[in-house]
Amino acid sequence: MVVMNPRTLLISLSLLSCLSACGGPGDSAKVPVAEPAEASSADIGNYVVHFSAQSTDQLPPTVAREYNIVRSKNRAMLNISVIRKSDNTPVTANVAVNTVNLTGQLKNISMRKIEEPGEIVAIYYVGDTTVANREVLVFDLSVKPDGEEDISELRFQRQFYTD
Repeated sequence: MVVMNPRTLLISLSLLSCLSACGGPGDSAKVPVAEPAEASSADIGNYVVHFSAQSTDQLPPTVAREYNIVRSKNRAMLNISVIRKSDNTPVTANVAVNTVNLTGQLKNISMRKIEEPGEIVAIYYVGDTTVANREVLVFDLSVKPDGEEDISELRFQRQFYTD
């Protein structure tokens, strides 16, 4: 049995979510035209912000249990990390998220910090919310690394398939 550390597993699942976003409509639904892959990171000066959003049912049960995340096709998880470019280390940041769907409905996502001990401490900010089939969520992120004065604003969107 192969056991992956949770940090590697979360990164792998984030990459998997990018791949899985391509499929999912039911048999009677029209298959959407493929769109170019969206960025999953942004350069904000001395830092890089990595972000992903995926259905929580893609999380292995052990990871979901460890981080108190409900596994469901109808729940989406947002995962954010901030890395200092000079030494490629994770940093603590003030992370705020405003999320809406395409009809303007506000989706409440409370972000919480997760730290994983190790040679280099991994730092993540995660939160989750409900989603409907084919719902598109627009994530507006405000990120301010500790010790910095500037706040960086980022936006990305993801579509979720629950059927």
